[in-house]
Amino acid sequence: MDFKELFDFLEELYANNNRQWMDANRKRYRSLREDFILWLDALDHSFSQWDVDYCPTPGKRAINRINNNLMFHPNRPVYKDHFGAVLDKVPGRADFYIELGLEHCLMAGGFWRPDPRTLASIREAIDFNGEELIAILERPSFQRNFGGLYHDEKLIQAPKGYSPDHPHIDLLRQKTFAVEHRFSREEVFRDSFGEKIRAVYMEMLPFRRYLTKAVSV
Repeated sequence: MDFKELFDFLEELYANNNRQWMDANRKRYRSLREDFILWLDALDHSFSQWDVDYCPTPGKRAINRINNNLMFHPNRPVYKDHFGAVLDKVPGRADFYIELGLEHCLMAGGFWRPDPRTLASIREAIDFNGEELIAILERPSFQRNFGGLYHDEKLIQAPKGYSPDHPHIDLLRQKTFAVEHRFSREEVFRDSFGEKIRAVYMEMLPFRRYLTKAVSV
């Protein structure tokens, strides 16, 4: 994958975010998209080797559309400023997402504002064994890679059915259970980028496994 070519394309798209420009550069976009899919296929194979529970997800199934959904977000640009994909794609499993773009390059995982049933299951797991999750979140290597949970809205009060004095009340008030690691563009260009992806993936794995177990029991 020629990452420099990918970023050059995204820079030009950002400056010309309209259907006319994309139509004139459609062949170029499709070539980059195919290269990105092949790169995802290679990642998919690697993840299958590193993680016995990984669900193989071909790049064509994993990649996200570059078009923004203007029906629900009419004020957004026509096209996104990144290439993104959801791997390890299976219902009931904590998400795993990778993105290469102008604003940021990142890997993320977990549940972002899950539905009420999923959120209730995660809270039940924390109530039963929150110490395990805290041990994962407080591990120094985890903190270095993710800095803790993704910052999002929290409940002001304790969720229904839980005491304000619960020992894990801060976790129980969370609405999002996800983490992210951001890469610099320089890191993406380095030959060691694949090794860095592996290190971040493996560091995230216990967190994602905790959440997957929480919503599957």
